[in-house]
Amino acid sequence: MAAVALVTVSLALLGAGLLVARRLLRVGPGGGRRRVTMAMPMRGKTVIVTGANSGIGRAAAGELARAGARVILACRDPRAAQEAVADIRRLTPAGELLLRRLDLSSLSSVTSFCQQVLQEETRLDVLINNAGIFQCPYMKTEDGFEMQFGVNHLGHFLLTNLLLDLLKRSAPSRIVVVSSKLYKYGEINFDDLNSEKNYNKSFSYSRSKLANILFTHELDKRLVGTGVTVNVLHPGIVRTNLGRHINIPMLGMPLFKMVSWAFFKTPLQGAETPLYLATAPEVEQVSGKYFGDCKEEELLPKAKDDAVAKKLWEVSERMVGLT
Repeated sequence: MAAVALVTVSLALLGAGLLVARRLLRVGPGGGRRRVTMAMPMRGKTVIVTGANSGIGRAAAGELARAGARVILACRDPRAAQEAVADIRRLTPAGELLLRRLDLSSLSSVTSFCQQVLQEETRLDVLINNAGIFQCPYMKTEDGFEMQFGVNHLGHFLLTNLLLDLLKRSAPSRIVVVSSKLYKYGEINFDDLNSEKNYNKSFSYSRSKLANILFTHELDKRLVGTGVTVNVLHPGIVRTNLGRHINIPMLGMPLFKMVSWAFFKTPLQGAETPLYLATAPEVEQVSGKYFGDCKEEELLPKAKDDAVAKKLWEVSERMVGLT
């Protein structure tokens, strides 16, 4: 009992210390240092948000609806998507919300989703590639790809390519890609993209996020003169369910929760940069850039390697069957 009491007191003191530190740093709840950027008026515009049933995607979909957009929530889990719509509707009656099933771990699901969009939609103003999986145990997609590379990169690669013509017809239009600062620890190993020779869940996640940036780099070149822009971002450390595959000991859970409450961004704060890139007039002509906290940031040289970006594009085309 004494040990439990000691732990409780220690955690309470730590929590108080974190609260003081947060105030000294002038950090708001969730770690945001700026006010959440509200989406610009989006009435008459159609936006697709992948992974819109939770976290950053859900927050972004809500703000876009509030701004009057027609928002297509592209989600793997229909029940979770319905709950997201109900939550958004409790906050705002504005905008139009449509649920469409999209499983990025299945190329056939991606293809079916795009066929439905092309049949039903006359325009697409913004595509936000947000959905992702984080540091999962080794597993493969329906089509035999390592899960993180398959969902985070290949699924969105196919999705974007199949919707490109509609985006071009709707120009000026925008593509927003959610990546991560953890790209810095990734490498593109063309001899083992499926991690069959060696798998490390952390490095594989970083590789998929590096692939997101290289994809943006190459796509930007291919979009010159089309009126379509593409930019990539890191949202910061956000309190979402993305870390559901991370095992935290029970004794460490209270500490983790206090730290995340004190310093992590809320989903709405994490959605700030995607919303900025999707709606802000000042970035309407900006393309091929990397953003954090609504500001352009510099990338490591490996994330701007023309040869690797081009080869990754060509390999990805073959993997998803576009060639």
